[in-house]
Amino acid sequence: MSESELYKELGILTKNKDKWAENILYVSSLLAHESVKIQAKALWLLGEMGMEYPLKVQDAVPAIVSFCDSTESLLRERAVNALGRIGRGKYSVIEPYWMDLFRFASDEEAKVRLSFIWASENIATNTPDIYENHMSVFEELLHDTNDKVRMEAPEIFRVLGKRRPEFVRPFVEQLKHISETDDNRVVRIHSAGAIKATMS
Repeated sequence: MSESELYKELGILTKNKDKWAENILYVSSLLAHESVKIQAKALWLLGEMGMEYPLKVQDAVPAIVSFCDSTESLLRERAVNALGRIGRGKYSVIEPYWMDLFRFASDEEAKVRLSFIWASENIATNTPDIYENHMSVFEELLHDTNDKVRMEAPEIFRVLGKRRPEFVRPFVEQLKHISETDDNRVVRIHSAGAIKATMS
């Protein structure tokens, strides 16, 4: 099968959720494919499958983790995303690798830093307590050089503000300042949303 045919097949499988459970092994096998595009698609799909069937994806997690060290930023991005989705499904499946995700807060590639925030939001949705002593990492990301990262950073404060407002309260003044002064409209809106979630 050519790369484009295989990519298309994975696209069809993505939409076909009732076929996920029986195809986890197959999709995992594609992590060894020579094409970065196919590996990236497989990582993304395993993340989605893992949110639904975390225990069935468990055996693939070490292989997913191995892509966190890839020189291809797309593969790092997708691996971090996948761990976030699986961790949202069942935190214990990714727990051994959770602390290591924090290095991606300072990845040289903005899309990887963005994925780190997104993965953290996913995990924090069902397992918020683990973030209590790590809020300063997200505070730094509020001031990232990249607009998209800054647009996403307040969202982890919103997710945690809803579940553990005491974690976010120390940052409310800072979020308020950003919500009033940032050049980027989305950053302002998201910062205001985080305050609202924390205070309501």
